[in-house]
Amino acid sequence: MAKNSITQKIIDAHIAMETRNNDSGRVSIKIDQTLTQDATGTMAYLELEAMGVERVATELSVSYVDHNTAQNGPENRNDHLYLQSVAAAKGVLFSRPGNGICHQVHLERFGVPGKTLLGSDSHTPTNGGIGMMAIGAGGLDVALAMAGKPFTMAYPKVIGVKLTNSLPPWSSAKDVILKLLEILSTKGNVGSIVEYFGDGVKSLSVPERATITNMGAELGVTTSIFPSDEKTKEFLEAQGRGGDWRELSAGPDAEYDRVIEINLAAVEPMAACPSSPDNVKRVAELGAPTVDQVLIGSCTNGSFRDLMVVADILNGEPIAENVTLAIAPGSRQTLEMLAENGALAKLVQSGARIVETACGPCIGQGQSPAEGTISVRTFNRNFAGRTGTKNDQAYLVSPETAAACAIAGALVDPRSLDRPSPERVDISEFHIDDSMFIHPPPAGTKVEIIRKSTIGDPPKNAPFPEQVDGVVVIKVGDKITTDHIMPAGVHLKLRSNIPEYAKVVFECFNKPGEPSFAERAVAVRDSGKHGVIVAGDSYGQGSSREHAAICPAYLGVKVVVAMAIERIHAANLVNFGILPLIFANPADYDSISRDDTLTIDNIPAQLAEGTNLHAALSNGERIELTHKLSADDVKTILAGGKLNL
Repeated sequence: MAKNSITQKIIDAHIAMETRNNDSGRVSIKIDQTLTQDATGTMAYLELEAMGVERVATELSVSYVDHNTAQNGPENRNDHLYLQSVAAAKGVLFSRPGNGICHQVHLERFGVPGKTLLGSDSHTPTNGGIGMMAIGAGGLDVALAMAGKPFTMAYPKVIGVKLTNSLPPWSSAKDVILKLLEILSTKGNVGSIVEYFGDGVKSLSVPERATITNMGAELGVTTSIFPSDEKTKEFLEAQGRGGDWRELSAGPDAEYDRVIEINLAAVEPMAACPSSPDNVKRVAELGAPTVDQVLIGSCTNGSFRDLMVVADILNGEPIAENVTLAIAPGSRQTLEMLAENGALAKLVQSGARIVETACGPCIGQGQSPAEGTISVRTFNRNFAGRTGTKNDQAYLVSPETAAACAIAGALVDPRSLDRPSPERVDISEFHIDDSMFIHPPPAGTKVEIIRKSTIGDPPKNAPFPEQVDGVVVIKVGDKITTDHIMPAGVHLKLRSNIPEYAKVVFECFNKPGEPSFAERAVAVRDSGKHGVIVAGDSYGQGSSREHAAICPAYLGVKVVVAMAIERIHAANLVNFGILPLIFANPADYDSISRDDTLTIDNIPAQLAEGTNLHAALSNGERIELTHKLSADDVKTILAGGKLNL
């Protein structure tokens, strides 16, 4: 690992003693804080209950409600009542619906430089903008952290990103992370941490840094982190939390596994084009196509800084007639401040629709675009269909570019606007109102946990079989995201009901008139065989949603074989008793088709012998598979998952 880096300093301060001399290539660290959100948190707390944990052992655990807020039917509110009551029972701080998006609110009110944060959401690295080691994980790993268990990860490589100079007018932090995505792409970065350094860092405020670390999740890295410096101190003091500040930076002799240099002065307005965050181009080269929809906000660009910039650009002027504009502030704090200083009125005067301080359209909960139209968004993901519209055309841009698009009615470079660039937002005091947090009662207080009819239990799993008699239920290509595996949007409310949610696994690949993936998987399971998923490169990108492992496991899937599997999803597969394997010879991917059989004999013995396994295909051909499992991972899989342990 990089020497004398911020990453090394935080790991060294949190390393679990029993793993200090471990030569497995992994490290276990103590977790100071956790966060959950309602879409993943309900299952996480059900898992915490299943483990028999009476009260959380962390310094701070916060349960946020920010995803399932549409409340079409009783399911969402049923989840909220369970979450509020279980938080009270387990000693967890509860953030009520309407208080804001977990990542931005946690940055504002709880993030502490040098601390560790584990969250059941892939964008937890947002808090790296404040100098935390903030890592996204599956809900079960977060439940274990709440129970006081360390978090184990690959001992990271550190990619140092040197920032020089400062951003020019009309360019912003969003353009910086889009530039890095253009360089690194969304794949091939598993097991790495991005650490920012250089004289350009001091030109970026904490909200700008948080935009960069938030969307750093799309790189596939474990997390991203900035130093804690005078700008960090200013932010914490403005939040009334100056006592939480500590200076934290890499040493002057710090070494990195790789260094990338970005000259901020040369950064131009960028866009992630459909349908991947790394399909990045300069806005100026896109040809100004007509735009139908502009959405501004989310945990990436919903800060007070971002929305003040938008209000300054729009200045109450009507948006183009062909555009609908919606704005989602990232936190209640931001919304209140915009209302108090008149910026909210400017946004409304321009024709903006103000939507909830929640994830909303970023996860396909409302504001789906029309068919065959362009939607310009300041969000972090533009996976195909994520908007809720099939064959969508979603572009990811900065708030400056989004505001320019709303004015022009086309996807234009904001530098083309005939107006001065927006003024820089500096603030010495944020509006503090923590009344939407509910503190848990003292330990020992009797609390009734509310369970309505839609709240299920974590599914039970049998120990792993000694032999896999596998049938390939589906074969998919590269860059399959957890959105492909488990769709969100209208289905998100089913997350507490695994039997129902499992019916839509791989729904996007179902064809009219054919059995669905779920139906085929159940038929394989009921025949006494085991389901197998075959995939290409970078399988399991995107959201941390552990349901992308839970639901296939419920349907009888025992093995995933891919070219490469992304970090969080691989961990989730292990946690729920699915064996993640990699093709030793990539050419073998072409040897397998849907409905083929794949047999693996003597699995416990093969796993004990090393990292290679041998499997037989339908045609009698034998192929070699490999894995990156630790001894604990093998133990977990053979037991049928962590809950069985």
